[in-house]
Amino acid sequence: MANAENLDAKIEQLLNVEKQMRLAGDVAGTRKAVTDILQLCFDARAWKTLNDQIVVLSKRRGQLKQAVTAMVQQAMHYIDETPDIETRIELIKTLNSVSAGKIYVEIERARLIKKLAKIKEEQGLIAEAADLMQEIAVETFGAMAKTEKIAFILEQVRLCLDRQDYVRAQILSRKISPRVFDADASKEKKKPKEGDNVVEEPPADIPSLLELKRIYYELMIRYYSHNNDYLEICRCYKAIYEIPSVKENPAEWIPILRKICWYLVLSPHDPMQSSLLNSTLEDKNLSEIQNFKLLLKQLVTMEVIQWTTLWDTYKNEFENEKVSGKSLGEKAAEDLRQRIIEHNILVVSKYYARITLKRLAELLCLSVQEAEKHLSDMVVSKALIAKIDRPMGIICFQTAKDSNDILNSWAANLEKLLDLVEKSCHQIHKETMVHKAALKV
Repeated sequence: MANAENLDAKIEQLLNVEKQMRLAGDVAGTRKAVTDILQLCFDARAWKTLNDQIVVLSKRRGQLKQAVTAMVQQAMHYIDETPDIETRIELIKTLNSVSAGKIYVEIERARLIKKLAKIKEEQGLIAEAADLMQEIAVETFGAMAKTEKIAFILEQVRLCLDRQDYVRAQILSRKISPRVFDADASKEKKKPKEGDNVVEEPPADIPSLLELKRIYYELMIRYYSHNNDYLEICRCYKAIYEIPSVKENPAEWIPILRKICWYLVLSPHDPMQSSLLNSTLEDKNLSEIQNFKLLLKQLVTMEVIQWTTLWDTYKNEFENEKVSGKSLGEKAAEDLRQRIIEHNILVVSKYYARITLKRLAELLCLSVQEAEKHLSDMVVSKALIAKIDRPMGIICFQTAKDSNDILNSWAANLEKLLDLVEKSCHQIHKETMVHKAALKV
């Protein structure tokens, strides 16, 4: 009781000092008085008094910005010293209410929200934690370090993925441009010009830019896995594979390169997939996993792939492949079969102008109905140009030319023919001249 009265008396004295300094406009004096009051409460472990004093000091008439900033920063150091979780939450909520709407303590407020969200997550309240984090738009904070901003947004994305809010996760992830990870950190540290915002140093627990790059792409893999967007997953793994720390360690890059190969094979055929396929085949590291190199070569080679032979060869590899602790699954196995059928149809279309449906089904090792379905799907998705004469059972892979195209091709052929005639006449004339000259001699 005596200690409590003694504390109140000391606080009263310091409050009078703080008032004098504040009215005199003494920034350093006001700041010292404010931090001394908080220190007294902390030393006495009077947490309720500490919360009350923070609110009282922040609401005093004409309170200086520097004093409020110093008070919030000082109180943040006490958060980890609180005796129990309830006291910690109460202190964070008090500081949060004090810093709300004040632009000069926006960074401190963001850090407080992050701490509160972490506590909520540990308590299993993921939805509450995600809602708390979404209140803060750190991309508008000029004084916050770039790495801290990225780490904060990535935390927002992770919580949205944990609560399976994929739409919001995508919106938040677009706030980060992948080009930001390729920036040279040494070039960025310029001396701030006069009038520029001074960027604060990030806290020690914030990962480096390259570590954040890996976290970003791992989160994007989780997002794209939900939609089974194989090509985008492949591109994410490719970006992780390009990180220097990964490339130097075979224990890390071999599993990632295997995943790149699998997702390339699973991706539908398009120019981006084709480009990635060829660039991966040129990678020297691929020779370390020879069976995957052979798999990719089969897709590049214009030859029909026997599905049963391929599945027997790679079945164990496919089933043992783990992504986020789970196997690729039956859906991916079905998609793999679909991709092989699509590859085979494209190969057939390169070698044949016209083919019977029955013969196509034989080449694809499918029934006539299945072959027709897969071919129709490819035509609809514009991966292939073909026409089916169902009564005759004939497929035509040639495009129907309009009259202008036919006339143009005829004109081109005539031009070639006339060129050949002219060259032949020239050669005959040349030979005649040579022989005439020989006879004269």
